[in-house]
Amino acid sequence: MEPAYYTVETINGDYAYLRGDSGVENQVAMFLLPDGTDVGSRLLWENFEWTLL
Repeated sequence: MEPAYYTVETINGDYAYLRGDSGVENQVAMFLLPDGTDVGSRLLWENFEWTLL
């Protein structure tokens, strides 16, 4: 599985709305994301794990 990079576009309640560098949009529950994730954060999805960059 290739690593994928995302930017947090908005947060609405318990969900973050992300846009990947490839243009793909994604909705992820906040409890799955690393502590400190906020609007504008850069995230890496690799090996079924999110990492805050």
